[in-house]
Amino acid sequence: MSDQEYVNEAVPVQLTRESRFCFDCHPGVPCFTDCCRKINIMLTPYDIIRIKNRMGIPSDEFLAVYTEPQILEKTGLPVPVMRLLDDEKQSCPFVRDGEGCIIYADRPSACRYYPIGMATRSHMEDVVEGTQDDFFFMINEERCKGHQETKEWSIAEWRMDQGVDLQDRINEGWTDLIVRKKSFGFTMDMTEKSRKLFFMVCYNIDGFKRFVFESDFLKMHNISDEIIQKISEDEVTLLQFGFDWLQAILFKRDPEGRFLVKEEFAGARKK
Repeated sequence: MSDQEYVNEAVPVQLTRESRFCFDCHPGVPCFTDCCRKINIMLTPYDIIRIKNRMGIPSDEFLAVYTEPQILEKTGLPVPVMRLLDDEKQSCPFVRDGEGCIIYADRPSACRYYPIGMATRSHMEDVVEGTQDDFFFMINEERCKGHQETKEWSIAEWRMDQGVDLQDRINEGWTDLIVRKKSFGFTMDMTEKSRKLFFMVCYNIDGFKRFVFESDFLKMHNISDEIIQKISEDEVTLLQFGFDWLQAILFKRDPEGRFLVKEEFAGARKK
């Protein structure tokens, strides 16, 4: 078997937070950093905030240099994936032989979860009610020797150790948007403008901030001074504000009416 023919098997057993497994990854494992090569790493909104801040560059520069856009299956939504190096190993740009990940403290959610996968069973009525039924599963790759280690975890212990609970909480609004769009499928058509807005809000936080504060956005909507202050000072708050705005414009979900366009602007739009 060549190094390009690794078996990547998601074991079809549903696991809970209490399910236990053995796994460990460290420089002493023979396959150390192999999982950082020839891999599709989809980045979440919070991943991008953490990594671009770690590097000290704006999000639009990070996206241009380190990512490539893909269309998420069954949704038509754009997502950024890590652009691998054009080397023999097709490596993540942040991995080093022997050293491992040079941004480990700010590594992507996909890397934190491995070798656990999470899936969501959701039916249309669940989405409408805002409930989701999540479960976990084990990913077994033939190249990964970490499964042969004796260190034992529960799913909950692994998630806490890897810091994915925080990641998931911050990305929750983004996940909900994807689940809703997946439930509607391609019966809910999105314009190119809508896709670009989705991409900007979710992944280009610096671009979204310019959009909010340098356009007529705040004049058009009844946003309180308190919220304006918060989103001007904190990127995570701005990101979650953006998720709420996308829910309003894509799915007409705005229970507080924050994103209703003021009458004078609505009238101008109709002319």
